[in-house]
Amino acid sequence: MISLTLPIQKKRVTIKDVAQAAGVSTQTVSRVMNKFSYVSEDTRQRVEEVVERLGYHPSTLARSLIQQRSYTLGVVTFGLKYIGPSRTLNGVADQADALGYMMVMKELDNFDSSRIDDVIDSLLARQVDGILWAAPEIGSNHAWLDERLESIPVPVLFLAMQPRKGVSSVATDNYQGAVMAMQHLLTTGKKRIGHIAGPLSWWEAQERKRGWRETLEKAGLDASEQFCTEGNWSSASGEQAFHQLLEAYPYMDSIFVANDQMALSVLREAHRLGIRMPEQLAVVGFDNLPESAHFYPSLTTISQDLQLLGEEAVQRIVEMIQARQNNQIIPAQSWFIQPNLVVRESA
Repeated sequence: MISLTLPIQKKRVTIKDVAQAAGVSTQTVSRVMNKFSYVSEDTRQRVEEVVERLGYHPSTLARSLIQQRSYTLGVVTFGLKYIGPSRTLNGVADQADALGYMMVMKELDNFDSSRIDDVIDSLLARQVDGILWAAPEIGSNHAWLDERLESIPVPVLFLAMQPRKGVSSVATDNYQGAVMAMQHLLTTGKKRIGHIAGPLSWWEAQERKRGWRETLEKAGLDASEQFCTEGNWSSASGEQAFHQLLEAYPYMDSIFVANDQMALSVLREAHRLGIRMPEQLAVVGFDNLPESAHFYPSLTTISQDLQLLGEEAVQRIVEMIQARQNNQIIPAQSWFIQPNLVVRESA
């Protein structure tokens, strides 16, 4: 006769066990687990210590059944071949995972809004708790907001979109970043500053060009349209735009370029043409790509924290979801992530 000894299964640790051991309510434990900011640091540390000691792992299914939430975010993207959208999505994914949310992602296949209804209906069919619209604003591809937004039964938050009344959004302050770049060039004695813009159907490109133009105008300097050329964010377009600008503005002493990919091609072409940098031509980019520090000369640029942008967007929409569950309403707001200037050799 064979005798089997079955292992004794440990009792699953519950949120009530954690609350009792930490001397707090279950709601406080939930807030700590969801990383909400309105918990004191002392309480947060105490709860986290108990969570680790007891080995507490919240059940997503149990949370969904109890709270009538799916713990799923719908994420709409476009242009993942570009640095901005792809890096932002990394931040979205990391923060969603940290807060215990899954993602259902829909990538738009073109600039327009012809598939908007299908995309939204598909996400709602998956019972998402909220929607992050991470597709950048290009042309009129956000015009659907006026007709459809109010009918969507879950919170919606937009990234990389100009502020609108009644719409929540998170974006880099592109205008302020451009002003920082221009002020740096002015303080180094540059006065004939050209601009290579990104595709001006993009809101970010419009804001960066506005920063170039208005800073020059406030300084009493020439901001004529002929001193601005347009690329499409790519290195090849930056090279072409640089040659166009050299023909239109041969006596310029500096260039503000709307992204690093185009700016790095300017550095390469200027070096090939024997132009000394920054003595004859100073160059400032926008993005702070890793390779910007390793070119010669290294690129002075505006750093935007796209990882933080994605993380902040998730944090904000989770707060909106939580508020709606508690029958509260968070007024629509526009949050801006501030960029900073990274000074290197090119300017």
